[in-house]
Amino acid sequence: MMKIDDMMGEIRRHPSYNRVGMVLFHCGVVRSTSRDGKTVEELAIHVDRKRLETILAEMRRYAGIVEILAEIREGKLVPGEDIMLVAVAGDIRENVFPVLIETVNRIKGEVTRKTEVHSGARVEK
Repeated sequence: MMKIDDMMGEIRRHPSYNRVGMVLFHCGVVRSTSRDGKTVEELAIHVDRKRLETILAEMRRYAGIVEILAEIREGKLVPGEDIMLVAVAGDIRENVFPVLIETVNRIKGEVTRKTEVHSGARVEK
């Protein structure tokens, strides 16, 4: 189960935690409707774990970033369930906010593949 407290604890144990001025979190949740307004009954998530690790390593090299953690659930999920939790810890907001946005966008574009089920019909995303 994904827990912000667990991620925060891991970040606090990082050897460079004394450089952290802020930690931002993104928690993705299965919506009950798709972007085009259809009712979502179920969402199947597939994750490329190797690509995820590559992206996190790349994003950790940005200026001011101390740590980035991500957890993504895989399999069949229903509306209301958590899908993804991402934490970015760094020095100042000008460094941390853009890295959170880029990390989440890259994960959604390069790491995860999802299939929505609408009234029995499956739609690849």
